[in-house]
Amino acid sequence: MSLKIRHGSFVSLLIMTYLVQGKSTQPHILFILADDFGFNDIGYHNSEIMTPNLDKLAAEGIKLENYYVQPICTPTRSQLLSGRYQIHTGLQHGIIWPQQPNALPLDSPILPQKLKEVGYSTHAVGKWHVGFYKKEFLPTSRGFDSYFGYLTGSEDYYTHYRCDGKMCGTDLRDNTYPANCSGKYSTYLFSQKAADIVKKHNTDQPLFLYLPFQSVHAPLQVPEKYITPYLHIKDKHRRVYAAMVSAMDEAIGNLTEVFKQKGMWNNTLMVFSTDNGGQILEGGNNYPLKGWKGSLWEGGMRGVGFVHGQMLKRRGVVSNDLIHVTDWYPTLVSLAGGNLNGTKPLDGVNQWKTLSEGSTENQRKAILHNIDPLSKPKGQIWPNSPFDNRIRAALRMGDWKLVTGNPGNGSWIPPPHMNSGRLDMENSTSNKNIWLFNITADPYEHKDVSDTMPHVVMQMLSLLAQYNKTAVPCRYPKMDPKADPKYHGGYWGPWL
Repeated sequence: MSLKIRHGSFVSLLIMTYLVQGKSTQPHILFILADDFGFNDIGYHNSEIMTPNLDKLAAEGIKLENYYVQPICTPTRSQLLSGRYQIHTGLQHGIIWPQQPNALPLDSPILPQKLKEVGYSTHAVGKWHVGFYKKEFLPTSRGFDSYFGYLTGSEDYYTHYRCDGKMCGTDLRDNTYPANCSGKYSTYLFSQKAADIVKKHNTDQPLFLYLPFQSVHAPLQVPEKYITPYLHIKDKHRRVYAAMVSAMDEAIGNLTEVFKQKGMWNNTLMVFSTDNGGQILEGGNNYPLKGWKGSLWEGGMRGVGFVHGQMLKRRGVVSNDLIHVTDWYPTLVSLAGGNLNGTKPLDGVNQWKTLSEGSTENQRKAILHNIDPLSKPKGQIWPNSPFDNRIRAALRMGDWKLVTGNPGNGSWIPPPHMNSGRLDMENSTSNKNIWLFNITADPYEHKDVSDTMPHVVMQMLSLLAQYNKTAVPCRYPKMDPKADPKYHGGYWGPWL
């Protein structure tokens, strides 16, 4: 069969793509993103929290034990969706607050847009948190066929109400419209909406379902029935947090059953990831890693993650290959049969062969964790340093990890049942601002070798300087009073 394709005809090109590669070769993609889910909060990391569904899925797939995300919410989500480092999108500093006119830029297509190009039906359910101050930044303007969820960073699990300073309003959207689901626990609400999408899906078309749960971010709220198995946990925050994890685990198990009932599961690639380390002060735990959410220590960035799917050539294994959250963009686009035409230069690496086959052909060798020019400088500049090491930054290069500036709290916090709830807080008052670790030999960051390996320090400072030359200006605008929900029907939403 032959087709005459007019230059620039997207529809004809799409048809030809299908004829060449066949729709049946395109897997469905389910990407589940947990919020503030700590390294020590999943069953297979010997946690006291029970996660039978996640444990089973991970055991059948590939556990990613050298997998990195970002220390906080917006940066991880922006890098997942764009495949680009924070320094290349202007989101190097903090999160996007509800009142900030800020967003992931429109200058490069994001993941759902690239998947739509090759015929995917694309849907998002849950937390957005990459900007919404104009309608063009909403999910349905950025490649998703449908969206149900909330736009800011956190809210009440039942009322879906959010206050930011003195501004308060409901944060829930059904596509672009305000939604009212008060009283429905978000884990139930989002998993049911996701299940409905699967049930209604035309299986002749590949599906991309992005499910960024609210769980298990604060506030600590959960139906009482999930607390009962954890009454033995004396620390209240940890007890409720554990119950929230169980509710999320149950929801994920229920959703995978819907995929199976629909006959889609055997052709579905599932990715599970946290967005950052657990928040110790809200029940999460990252032990034996150092630090927690918001820090550049491993506890803030080394994430829980796994992949599951029959299309993986190896399964039931643990991978220690270096994987970064930016890698999902080129990996999933490639798996879907797409291309990267029209994107700005990506920082992610196509890791499909690494994941599926254990190939060393295209393995990642380095990760820029971040360079934050708006961080408060700390200490003195290292003699002859090519990079201002007073600035908060971190870099992984092979076995080495360099941290500069003020990296955040660096305590090792066992779960409450191991230390009676005592927080062993590290002294952060010194002016020290450079740390070097052989992170392969010392994954828990106990032995700083910056004084004995100055040549490695200088080499990595030079690499930080090279990265910094490619950075775009950081965007962190002032809060805008026009964002107040009282001007928008009592809902958080676009205001410009």
